[in-house]
Amino acid sequence: MKLIPLLSLCLLAATNLRADSATPQNLPVTPGPFQPTMDSLTNYSYPEWFRDAKFGIWAHWGPQSVPMMGDWYARKMYQQGTADYKDHLARYGHPSTNGWKDIIPLWKAENWDPERLMKLYKKAGAKYFVSMGTHHDDFFLWKSQLHSWNAVNYGPHRDVVATWQKAAKENGLRFGVSEHLGASFTWFQDSHHADKTGPLAGVPYDGANSNNWDLYHFPADSNDKGWYSKNPLWQQQWLGEIEELERTYHPDLLYSDGPVPFGNEVGLAMIADYYNSGAAYRHGRVETVYNCKQDSGGRWVRDYERGVGGGISPYPWQTDTSIGDWFYNKNWKYRPINWTVTMLVDIVSKNGNLLLNVVQRPDGTLDPEVEQLLGQLSDWFAIHGEAIYGTRPWYIAGEGPVKAKGGAFKEDFKYTAEDIRFTTKGKTLYAIALGWPDTGHMTVRALASTGDGEVNKIKRVELLGYKGKLKFTQDANGLTVELPATKVSDYTCALKITGSHLKPAGGTDAAQP
Repeated sequence: MKLIPLLSLCLLAATNLRADSATPQNLPVTPGPFQPTMDSLTNYSYPEWFRDAKFGIWAHWGPQSVPMMGDWYARKMYQQGTADYKDHLARYGHPSTNGWKDIIPLWKAENWDPERLMKLYKKAGAKYFVSMGTHHDDFFLWKSQLHSWNAVNYGPHRDVVATWQKAAKENGLRFGVSEHLGASFTWFQDSHHADKTGPLAGVPYDGANSNNWDLYHFPADSNDKGWYSKNPLWQQQWLGEIEELERTYHPDLLYSDGPVPFGNEVGLAMIADYYNSGAAYRHGRVETVYNCKQDSGGRWVRDYERGVGGGISPYPWQTDTSIGDWFYNKNWKYRPINWTVTMLVDIVSKNGNLLLNVVQRPDGTLDPEVEQLLGQLSDWFAIHGEAIYGTRPWYIAGEGPVKAKGGAFKEDFKYTAEDIRFTTKGKTLYAIALGWPDTGHMTVRALASTGDGEVNKIKRVELLGYKGKLKFTQDANGLTVELPATKVSDYTCALKITGSHLKPAGGTDAAQP
């Protein structure tokens, strides 16, 4: 007979408790400079390592990679009529008997070589690396003392988070972890349902079996259907498990898949604890970054899933996106290198970072196309890295016809060489065209002559990746630079400009919404 963990027994005893009838109690916060209030968190200061890094790589990887059908398989396999349900029925059996619990042990990660992959990611330009901690499927990739469904007990039988962290540190990369657990409690309720039609109509799926509620959760209240549950017991369970994660591994970055989880009281307790425990671990230095999908006011890093910020933000922010589906999907094609590069440049010009998911196969390896992409990124960064790393925004993000309006799930823009983005480092200005001009020259309209001999006085113009001298002229139409006959890059053309009093000329199209 299967033994149910103590935590699950406590939750089972509270099944009939209405979600809105109580408030979470016992919200532990490590002592330190931050309290779990919005006012206190305004004292947060963004660490320089994150502001300088600009580019990170994410391993959005776990047992949902096994079917090779992409994201949210663990939920959609319980939705009769979907492609994932049909796939599961054909390959694994009916979800009344063969459910998500039976897929998890099939994730072996048998060819996973984290040391080799981390070297590839570092060479490809990443300055930080983020591991999946737990997805909505309630499976933990760390050695948890609170939850038995973890990668040490099942599947790879390895502490995936600790192994990734060790490889990242050995390669000098900052390390982060993503948690998607907050949505798990309502997300997984489909596992409690049954087919509506067919020979097994009405037969409950395996999530309805109370012996499996340590993985699928107990049934939610009838009015508890939001992204984040209203149930205070689940909220407190989440807090304890995420605090276990951050206190055990002390990641430099922690990502939550959603806004601040469960509203201010519970979510802010976790954030304050994360900042304080991180400071204690780092001898008083607050170098941790919390990342979620909510405007921050300077309290954390605002995240845009598969989208970008619309203009220069006063606060650092981050885009999280993927070269393909989130989990391995045999039916998806990968994004081309020019998409990744132009996304990165646009994001950095607006005070953002790019966190890019590099899709892994279930066994831990990469497809040849992915290895090729990493090699192309390595070549691009070798030339253009100085215009990215350690830079800050200029007065305007850029100029050109494409306005990359801000918001999540907005990431497909048809950039051309007429779209230019700006970054700065000290007294140096970088103007990066999002394509190689086929006209033989590049014109930066923001650097037009103003009539004031001291404003936009250009002293030197260089082309990254080219050692020769460049001819340039400057008039009321802009700064025009003659380019070499041979392309430096198919994806960008980056000018390094030095001068005095460099400011956008009046009337410049600022590439903002």
